[in-house]
Amino acid sequence: MERPAWAPRSIDISVPSVSRIYDYYLGGSHNFEVDREAARKAMEFMPGLPKIMQANRAFMRRAVRFAAEEGIDQFLDIGSGIPTFGNVHEVARAAVPGAHVVYVDHDPVAVAHSQAVLEGNESADVIAADLRKPQEILSSPQLEHLIDLNRPVALLLVAILHFVEDADDPYGAVAELREALAPGSLLILTHASYEGIPLPPERAEGAVDVYRDIRNPLIMRSRDEIARFFEGYDMVEPGLVPMPHWRPESEPEDEDPYAFSGFAGVGRTA
Repeated sequence: MERPAWAPRSIDISVPSVSRIYDYYLGGSHNFEVDREAARKAMEFMPGLPKIMQANRAFMRRAVRFAAEEGIDQFLDIGSGIPTFGNVHEVARAAVPGAHVVYVDHDPVAVAHSQAVLEGNESADVIAADLRKPQEILSSPQLEHLIDLNRPVALLLVAILHFVEDADDPYGAVAELREALAPGSLLILTHASYEGIPLPPERAEGAVDVYRDIRNPLIMRSRDEIARFFEGYDMVEPGLVPMPHWRPESEPEDEDPYAFSGFAGVGRTA
């Protein structure tokens, strides 16, 4: 397999990557055949996966605009993935011209592309770090340079927590990040769940098995389990709901049935 010029030398291009699979679902071009093969295999069980990812992105954009309307001009996007059209810094900047944005990802391709997209941009940067190690993020020079933790921040955990197993204590990581945020900060979150998927659970389980096979287990949590991530936050209306129901800009009934898979919510620190 020939290595494209955009692929860092340090990555193994024979191993599928969650970030590049996500990029494929969104119609991006920064993925390899091994990623496309895994994506197509998952779609054999759950053909609406691209619709779910599109609903994630649409929610993210609405939530970022909401945060800007609330006066927040600092955004920390953990698990940001490979840059695509309508990224957080583009949406935030359209609403608040001086917004500061820090992206975080542990995928070398995602980090490399973020660096390329943000080159020369003095109010946005990217950190190569892992959600499971919050202190590495909070103490990074990029964050210290761009984000003032004494003022409200919008923390984005969009489509990332379902890749953190319970053994790695995702609730503890989210709590540690919450403790670092100033009052009035927002948590913007989406999470996969069997609830809402327009398929029998045993069929959806086939797609989950694909992620398990590529050593990126997809942890499908219940609504109650997802709600626990918002401990210490006051939920913003309409609460924790299927993605199209969170402050929609068009009729949710017009959405593809797969868009209602999983949950989205925004919480505010007291």
